[in-house]
Amino acid sequence: MPLRTQENWPHGAIMQDAEHTQFALWAPDAFYVSVELANGQSLPMLPQGDGWFVIKTRCPAGTRYRYNIDGELDVPDPASRAQDGDLDHHSVVVDPLAYQWRHTTWHGRPWSEAVIYELHVGALGGFAEVEQHLARLAELGITAIELMPLAQFPGSRNWGYDGVLPYAPQASYGTPEQLKHLIDSAHGHGLAVILDVVYNHFGPDGNYLNRYAKGFFREDKHTPWGAAIDFRRREVRDFFIENALMWLLEYRFDGLRLDAVHAIESPDFLPELAQRIRQQIDPTRHVWLTVENELNQSSLLEEDYDAQWNDDGHNALHVLLTGETDAYYADYALQPTEQLARCLSQGFVFQGHITRHGEPRGEPSEHLPSTAFILFLQNHDQIGNRALGERLHQLAEPRAVQAATVLLLLSPMIPLMFMGDEFAAEQPFLFFTSHHGELAELVREGRRNEFAGFSAFTDPHQREKIPDPNAEQTFHASQPRLIGSGTAKQQETLTLYRQLLQLRHQHIIPHLSGTQALGAHMLGHGAVSARWRLGDGSELRIDLNLSDTPVVNPAQTNAVWLFQQPPAVALSEPGQLPAYCALVSLTAATPLQPLDGERL
Repeated sequence: MPLRTQENWPHGAIMQDAEHTQFALWAPDAFYVSVELANGQSLPMLPQGDGWFVIKTRCPAGTRYRYNIDGELDVPDPASRAQDGDLDHHSVVVDPLAYQWRHTTWHGRPWSEAVIYELHVGALGGFAEVEQHLARLAELGITAIELMPLAQFPGSRNWGYDGVLPYAPQASYGTPEQLKHLIDSAHGHGLAVILDVVYNHFGPDGNYLNRYAKGFFREDKHTPWGAAIDFRRREVRDFFIENALMWLLEYRFDGLRLDAVHAIESPDFLPELAQRIRQQIDPTRHVWLTVENELNQSSLLEEDYDAQWNDDGHNALHVLLTGETDAYYADYALQPTEQLARCLSQGFVFQGHITRHGEPRGEPSEHLPSTAFILFLQNHDQIGNRALGERLHQLAEPRAVQAATVLLLLSPMIPLMFMGDEFAAEQPFLFFTSHHGELAELVREGRRNEFAGFSAFTDPHQREKIPDPNAEQTFHASQPRLIGSGTAKQQETLTLYRQLLQLRHQHIIPHLSGTQALGAHMLGHGAVSARWRLGDGSELRIDLNLSDTPVVNPAQTNAVWLFQQPPAVALSEPGQLPAYCALVSLTAATPLQPLDGERL
């Protein structure tokens, strides 16, 4: 007999009280399902119709269990809240109320205050080790840390995008309680915490859903990672919506970054996800929802989502800084300066424009606020998806990178940096996994073949130099050394970041609400001038020259310098914008005293 009538059940092991737990599994292709406890007890689950199997039983927190399908296959709970080790170990019942929160009055920060620092928990040593960096990041001017995906994956080393148990924090990083302690401590330092979540695919190893729930996937649609997840099904939609709510409610994350939403084959899932979150989250909390989306759908950003990673802005900047035009950079090879200007004034570069593949991409974005776009000079993808994982300052003229950093941290767009950017870390960030056997070989060879079309790796002997993702040394080489005295160059970079973030907090963030772009134009190859009307009526202007050639730059009136990189460079060549230079000025709505005693 069914336990009760309801459309769907909460996925996974949900504690009902201190001693009792409800187990629910959607397994429409199974005839029989049981809960197999680590103590040897087997508990047959009751079929409830529509593919659901459910049982309520005496079972406290910490109980280890698996599901058995048709007496033949033991599988982890796809909604496991924790694993007792790797994927082939038991799932664990977790009490969501066990952790005692210390900073209970924290309600987050307004989106306009976001200064985001992306990091990989495993590369820094785990949840407890990340806590060691919170104080210095807050002191630097960071207001949010963004954790790369935490969903349990096979092995102990992975970027996180091969996760197969979306509800379980990766066991090699620490326990659920340690993750909550990290978030709690971050809140104590005034830092919001964002989680990168992957709802567009499962990893290639350890996902058993297609063995007992084939309906979780579509037969007619495929993604680069395999069969597309079928978001048309209510059970599937709820699986991911419940997951998002768990991170935001139980773990008190302050926001989510949704990975590659262009690969989600259901146009109405993303609005529903955002609406369900907004409905269930305390309205006094600031909860941020951001996306990575190759489709440049400005319509998503009009109501439901706060911002999108601005790959267009990054790509135009990267071409100007490095001269690289391979692969997706080819779309920015011919007019990178004009495209950067469009990005600064309108958000997206591609707003229905035709790509190199001959197809239109994007939607008009000029009507959106600048804060709807997250700007970055690099992130995990842009470093780690290089064959050798080089960082930007190792590829480009350092003075040009410094000038671009001024744009990053003082433009009205939301800035994001990757761990180590703040002091020009020398360690690469390579692609790493911990697969075994045939899959490890496929990943290794696939990684090398991926770069066969790049000019530097057309020679097979050169491709042999690409690090093996599965080698433990590849992971260790990617661990940045973030604490220490550093070189003079690193200290110079750190000082630049600190100065710029102080200015952002003092002069930009308080006036971002109501900011309007006033336009941007090309001054010469690699040089642009952009203006914004801030919310207090003042005008922010950034003149940027990433090239090695000075360009004409007419003087302004009634404006004061906010920042010059290099220092005092504007006074050296009046009427020109020198090479490798960034000038930032403010024209106040009311008379403003010069910040350094010099008028423009």
